[in-house]
Amino acid sequence: MLACLCSPLLAATATTMHKPVHHARRHRLHWTRWNPMFRPSHESLLLQNAEVDRLELPRIQDDDELEALKASGALQEIVASETLRFDPRLDASRRFCRPWTRDFVEDLSQAYYHRFHEQIQVNSAVRTVKVQKKLRRHNRNAAPADGDTASSHLAGLTVDLQRRGMTQAQIHWVEQYLFYMKALGLVEPEEERHQWVFHIMVSGRYADWRETQDIVPMERPEPAAVTADSRTE
Repeated sequence: MLACLCSPLLAATATTMHKPVHHARRHRLHWTRWNPMFRPSHESLLLQNAEVDRLELPRIQDDDELEALKASGALQEIVASETLRFDPRLDASRRFCRPWTRDFVEDLSQAYYHRFHEQIQVNSAVRTVKVQKKLRRHNRNAAPADGDTASSHLAGLTVDLQRRGMTQAQIHWVEQYLFYMKALGLVEPEEERHQWVFHIMVSGRYADWRETQDIVPMERPEPAAVTADSRTE
């Protein structure tokens, strides 16, 4: 009779003990996967908008303004190549950005291809206020269309590069590359969790810096080489 009474109790105990261990393991794996170098933040949005204001760039309201900026050359087309591709869902009319942002994307894609022999994918580039408002209705994590934390896509400074599907080695390499550029005050990056992209605002200073370079940096600098004075924050 003791065996009959204990059997259900032991079975219940075993079941009770098993589930917390299982869930705890899933919880640990969840947090291990998401450990970005550049977490999105309110401060980052402020820095991005400060650069837009420093350059006195407009937030592009609609397609008429967008087409006018293309016609004037203020926005340049990002061109697909051996090293760079687009998310096919990105409309061809919005595969544009500021000239220095285009140069940055080309430089990064070439360095990435040199290292991994794979293409970088551009998921988003310039947007209009109209498009951003529509995006906000479907994506609660999207930045506002106005104010001091508005999306920097609206000024054509920013691109989103596909992060989903990269290996850990590839993610780490891109983070190193962006770490170097951020330390020089040339980019303001974020790693978006829900969209799984590298959101990268490129400073107008990139154009002048690029003129002084013979090669594109491939590796992260030694910690001693990055001083407090060289940081943007």
